[in-house]
Amino acid sequence: MSDRPLPTETPPEPAAEQGDRFAALYPSEEGIRAQVARRQRVATGWRVAFLAATSLAVVILSTLLLSIINQSFGLVAEQTDIPEAQLVADHYKSQVLGATNVLLATEDDADIAAGIAADANGIGLLGYAVYADNGAALQALSVDGVAPTAETVATGTYPLTRPLLLYSSAAILSDKPQVAAFLLYTLQHAEEVMSELGAFPADATALAEQAAALATTLGLDPAAPIDPAAYEGDIVISGSSTLNPVTREIARRFRGEGFQGAIKISSVGTVAGFEAFCAESADLVDASRPITTVETAACAANNLTPLSVQVGLDPVVVAVNSANTFAADVNGEQLAALFTTATNWSEVVAGWPADAIHRFLPTTDSGTMDVFVNTVFGGRTLADLPYDALVQIFKANVTAGRCRAIEAEQRFYADSFVCDTEEAFTARCQSDAAPTGCVLEPRDKGSLVALIQADVVNPVVQQAWFLAESLFRREEIMAEARQAYPTADVHFRRWLTLDFLTRPQSSQPELAGVRTAILGSLWVVAIGILVGFPVGVGAAIYLEEYADKRRRFNRFIQTNINNLAGVPSIIYGLLGLTVFVRVLEPITSGAVFGVGDATTANGRTILSAGLTLALLILPVIIISAQEAIKAVPSSLREASLGLGATKWQTIWNHVVPNAIGGIMTGVILAMSRIIGETAPLVVVGASTFITTDPTGPFSKFTTLPTQIFQWTSRPQQTFLLIAGAAIIVLLVLLFILNAFAIYLRNRYARRIG
Repeated sequence: MSDRPLPTETPPEPAAEQGDRFAALYPSEEGIRAQVARRQRVATGWRVAFLAATSLAVVILSTLLLSIINQSFGLVAEQTDIPEAQLVADHYKSQVLGATNVLLATEDDADIAAGIAADANGIGLLGYAVYADNGAALQALSVDGVAPTAETVATGTYPLTRPLLLYSSAAILSDKPQVAAFLLYTLQHAEEVMSELGAFPADATALAEQAAALATTLGLDPAAPIDPAAYEGDIVISGSSTLNPVTREIARRFRGEGFQGAIKISSVGTVAGFEAFCAESADLVDASRPITTVETAACAANNLTPLSVQVGLDPVVVAVNSANTFAADVNGEQLAALFTTATNWSEVVAGWPADAIHRFLPTTDSGTMDVFVNTVFGGRTLADLPYDALVQIFKANVTAGRCRAIEAEQRFYADSFVCDTEEAFTARCQSDAAPTGCVLEPRDKGSLVALIQADVVNPVVQQAWFLAESLFRREEIMAEARQAYPTADVHFRRWLTLDFLTRPQSSQPELAGVRTAILGSLWVVAIGILVGFPVGVGAAIYLEEYADKRRRFNRFIQTNINNLAGVPSIIYGLLGLTVFVRVLEPITSGAVFGVGDATTANGRTILSAGLTLALLILPVIIISAQEAIKAVPSSLREASLGLGATKWQTIWNHVVPNAIGGIMTGVILAMSRIIGETAPLVVVGASTFITTDPTGPFSKFTTLPTQIFQWTSRPQQTFLLIAGAAIIVLLVLLFILNAFAIYLRNRYARRIG
């Protein structure tokens, strides 16, 4: 028997002592309430901090977006050698005047009216006053259902309404008081004279305000009528035949009231009138349209700043013979055919007679022709013209030497020459320094349009204003621009246009586009994802499903993957430069495959850039894919294995499909990162200026971020504006790619479900 003492029973703890011990372990009711209140305060604090941070982020992003939009739109003062609109208008003028059955082209509206009145198949363009004088023999066609009447002209609803203007300059009015007196006299009597002649005067209030402003500028009493007898000297007036009758009648009255000087009036057309004025051989211009920027520049060359007053309105009448019983109303398309392509009336409207159309027209110097062409063919651009017309425009507006050089660079036609000769071109092609035109295909229409814009139009933005100030200070800006840039065209410009998306890079910001950069970005992203996605997902599957996490080597790999996610992108650029550009140059340049060329022999190609960015996104894809695979329940694996599936069958048919949402999220994050990268691409060899589109993985390239970086580093303000437009393009492209990836992820996830 053991001598170990028997256990003794522990006496029960008194109830009071148990209560004290439990009270020490658990807080009191007041303590619980205090603890809950404290946690609520902490939660509220974190909630406020979260909302504040979110709001701040929204404000910052909104401010950034508004800033980008602000610099992508606004007013610009743009100077051109020859405006694109004028080139297009000149083409259609030649089309109108070169049409068949043009029986008369004259500056005299009376001759046009007489020609139409004598020809039952006649049609022509003339001012309203002359039409009214021949009303019994002529009838006016309505345009788009609107007839030329006093009401439609006053309201501007008649499409071919134009202003009637008188132009001079402050210098002329100061040096020649008789010219200033005649101009003021015209404003004071325009309403009366024009009404008597059947023309449409400007609003009486507008005439009085213009007269008062002009008199004040000249130091005269605005309320005092002009006394012609107090002035002497010659007055030379040149310009529009439409305004000519009004000017002649006012001149007759001016002389009748005592003016002692000579008044010489020439009806030569608005264009010729401005030419005479800018050449300082005319004091006043009768104009049936506003002055153009080219004409303003010609005047500025002689230190003349044109000053205008509007004395009336005039509809360009489309007149036919009074015997014409079938034509009453035409639309814009029919009007264009009537004066260009149609030979017979029946070609314009089926059911009209098959008789020939006989045309009676103003000349190319006429403001009437300008208004007609700008109205009927307005809004068309160089891209709307046929290829042959573009070739002729280029040839007519550049030197013969420049034209030959361009044709040597790339021909216009495969079977003929425009500026060169067959013999000279063949000789150059047989020389050691053969031009590129010897092997290239003929120039396409888009290339020709870009060439004309660069060499002929040559737009230069003198100054630009952001959107906000353009909206809120428009009138002030317009006044400043007219003063600082009298020869420039001030207009609202959207830098983000379809042309901006489809044009290649250019050294002129006004002509630059992002087509090449967009294509380069898409190529680089595609290669980066195609390489990084399978490698990254494969690595994640190995690390999560096969690798023994107890082994030091696998832990080392995992640690380095986590570290690589935070390595600066420039380091990846240096790695890509060393491995893909230099070591693997024969492969990345395409030389091994026989597709490389001299421009990409150094390995600085799209392939090198794509592989570099694939390395950059590998850690992001691997880590995201690992987390998605971890989230798949182990029970799913066990059930699959229990039914006899192999490990790979389980991974491929169950694990990966259920993890695809998270995996694709990682791909989206990776794509968002690489599309905005610049530093590694600059190191690898992205071009900052390139005009040729990439055609494959072995091409030279640039990307949108690289292009934006290059533009923002330029000193010209205009490059900053197009950089803002390019940023918007980049954001939209990123949104589209991400949306497409999300769509694929959701669609695939639904299929799995």
